Amino acid sequence: MNRPIQGFSKLTKREKIEWIATQYTADPEATKTVLERYWNSDTKLQQLHDEFIENTLTNFYLPLGIAPNFLINGRLYALPMAIEESSVVAAASKAAKFWLHKGGFKAEVLGTEKIGQVHFMFDGDTDTLQVFFDRIKDTLKSDAASITKNMKKRGGGITAIELRDKTADLPHYYQLHCTFETLDAMGANFINSCLEQFAQTLQREAENYEGFTGTERNIEVVMSILSNYVPQCVVKAEVQCAVEDLNIQPTVSPDEFAEKMVRAVQIAKVEPHRAVTHNKGIMNGIDAVVLATGNDFRAVEAGVHAYASKDGTYGSLTHANVKDGIFHFWIEIPLALGTVGGLTSLHPLVKLALEILGKPTAKELMQIVAVAGLAQNFAAVSSLVTTGIQEGHMKMHLLNILNQLGATESEKKMLTEYFKKHTVTHSAVVEAFDKLKSN
Repeated sequence: MNRPIQGFSKLTKREKIEWIATQYTADPEATKTVLERYWNSDTKLQQLHDEFIENTLTNFYLPLGIAPNFLINGRLYALPMAIEESSVVAAASKAAKFWLHKGGFKAEVLGTEKIGQVHFMFDGDTDTLQVFFDRIKDTLKSDAASITKNMKKRGGGITAIELRDKTADLPHYYQLHCTFETLDAMGANFINSCLEQFAQTLQREAENYEGFTGTERNIEVVMSILSNYVPQCVVKAEVQCAVEDLNIQPTVSPDEFAEKMVRAVQIAKVEPHRAVTHNKGIMNGIDAVVLATGNDFRAVEAGVHAYASKDGTYGSLTHANVKDGIFHFWIEIPLALGTVGGLTSLHPLVKLALEILGKPTAKELMQIVAVAGLAQNFAAVSSLVTTGIQEGHMKMHLLNILNQLGATESEKKMLTEYFKKHTVTHSAVVEAFDKLKSN
């Protein structure tokens, strides 16, 4: 029977592996071999990885691929993508190639404002609180001067602080709603440090404010934290071409294809069940580049999906129309990204990925990532409205199935050739593999 353990974090890595293998796996020796097999032979590099998080046992690898031929604002890029899902890199590459000689992708940053909030409870008069806030607003900023000094030198810092009355949603609930410019840094630590200083100043000044009486002086700060919902930190990416140039499939006319694409996006706008999968495809491209460049894909995911619901229902993040014979396909999406700080200067592959992208600024990376999402969505929806998603996806998934079946290299080669002319399904691959083995 498994038992709780005290002081696990104080064990050495080998002791942690010994304990987890013995307590939680059927074959401890095999488990230890697997875990140690993924250690890096470069001890300094392994130590660097070990120190990224707590209680590290080993490294968990994802493939890092490249999607070439992305023409973005007149500049050619090869996009590094870290992802485990078959067909994502291929689909992005296919979309990039399609748009390469049609003007490529255009992208622009519409805003870079990031948000943080001090959430607090106040049992008193709202008008009196507003007067108090107006009096201490400059003090809030000056008390944070030591934190904002370096950011201000680079042109960033605190852009606004406002008091928001949220008592209609929750009794006695107010917030300091604060906005920031963090330039090339994602800025999470910077923003949270500012917010915690605001909270201290708020409580200190309230205790000494002559306009408050009794319990009004006892402002209760519940928490101070940045928001991953950044509806003013938005980037737009788009493609367009004459409808007659939409030669996707010989069996589907350009006019029919354009109509199907527009209808598919319209469906994703009004049907949440479709919209979730539609947007998941977008995030296949976005997350892969975000992860490869050392950014926080969980924060991006949370903010993006909240943005998809900003009009009251969950809908498509992409848009499409045909006007005057021109097909137009675009996305507007919130992306709070950074190219300095965090893993960007520590993880060797992150540094390399950013170098491959030309050492972009945060704004440039926002544009690149938005394009990756748009390209992925174009490729996915194109397949859905023509051949169907499974034909291309399953061909890319073929090697995964053969590896699961334990196929040898020669068997993989023969079956790959066979399925160039046959439809790939899991059952079809198993049947062909069994037949090959029996001959």
